[in-house]
Amino acid sequence: MALRGKLEVDIELKSNADKYWQTIRDSTTIFPKAFPHDYKSIDVLEGDGKAPGSVRHFHYAEGSQLAKSSKERIEAADDEKKTVTYSIVEGDLLQYYTKFLGHIAVIPIGEGCEVKWTAEYVKTKHDIPDPTIVKDFAVKNFLEVPQPW
Repeated sequence: MALRGKLEVDIELKSNADKYWQTIRDSTTIFPKAFPHDYKSIDVLEGDGKAPGSVRHFHYAEGSQLAKSSKERIEAADDEKKTVTYSIVEGDLLQYYTKFLGHIAVIPIGEGCEVKWTAEYVKTKHDIPDPTIVKDFAVKNFLEVPQPW
């Protein structure tokens, strides 16, 4: 079993790409309100929480199978292309993965959009499972994103 891996998922949605992207970009404030069962809070520790170099601290809800907390750094963001790349720099996931890099892209398709999520990771040991629990959590959130439009 390889230490390095990559997970990818594509989700087609009926949501307007521009509005959906804005919700993803505003996840620091929207997600804890929309998903109190998943997030206690998301705090901006450095930067504005959106620009490259920003660091956000995620506090997950009680009973989370994902993690208790994690800090992510925005590595790249492009509002025109509707893409963001982030890395996990601290938290429970790093017990299992020495590197965890996520990438989100929102692609307009007609009246709707497609969300592409990719994770590149390096396991700490060979017997660590692929982070499918992280993928499943991301998919659940993408499908449940509030749609005020």
